[in-house]
Amino acid sequence: MTSVNALPSFDPRNVPVVGVDSHLPKVPASVLQPLALTRRFKAPPSWTPELHAEPRFSDREPVHASVLIPLVLREQGLTVLLTERTKHLSSHSGQIAFPGGKADPEDHSVTDTALREAEEEIGLDRHFVEVLGNLSVYTTGSAFIVTPVVALVHADYTMAINPYEVADAFEVPLDFLMDPANHRRHSVDWAGSSREWFSMPYHDSKADRFIWGATAGMLRNFYRFLLG
Repeated sequence: MTSVNALPSFDPRNVPVVGVDSHLPKVPASVLQPLALTRRFKAPPSWTPELHAEPRFSDREPVHASVLIPLVLREQGLTVLLTERTKHLSSHSGQIAFPGGKADPEDHSVTDTALREAEEEIGLDRHFVEVLGNLSVYTTGSAFIVTPVVALVHADYTMAINPYEVADAFEVPLDFLMDPANHRRHSVDWAGSSREWFSMPYHDSKADRFIWGATAGMLRNFYRFLLG
């Protein structure tokens, strides 16, 4: 276990891996098909989210938010569309994230928030999106109460990235993220308490994508939902 105070500059990539969950079963390929996912959300299994809330590190008032988990319909299999946040943002800057953000008063539902934010951040038009359903609420250490909204996205979608909020957008195969052999556990001492999180590092042709924290936590819950 490593202390944050022992690191010259906290970088989650520098925190040692304390375990890899390769002993857990992989989500079967048959479950990762669009029709199977549609049926699962229409008749959800009995399941228990593994992660509910991170230890608080902010005194801000809790804020409701939604994210879109966009599953792109590729011929070779579903992929998850993720973003890299710009480094100047006040919350979760530079991190890998789902499109999403805090609820606005004019939003009619958590789904409306997720779709609006995806439009604002990456220009993902709603007519490319078929919402399947929601996962359990996940509360971040920065006091965002987040509802993940899972949706299928047609492969011919177009993007118009908002450069103020998003530095990059990319896709990761869903079967990679739903394989616990790619789920790494980290632990660190921070401000007198132990903090633990998952990471799911992925390398594509452009960069090493370090998926961790809340994004990895919600993906882990998605894994539990699909395995249930």
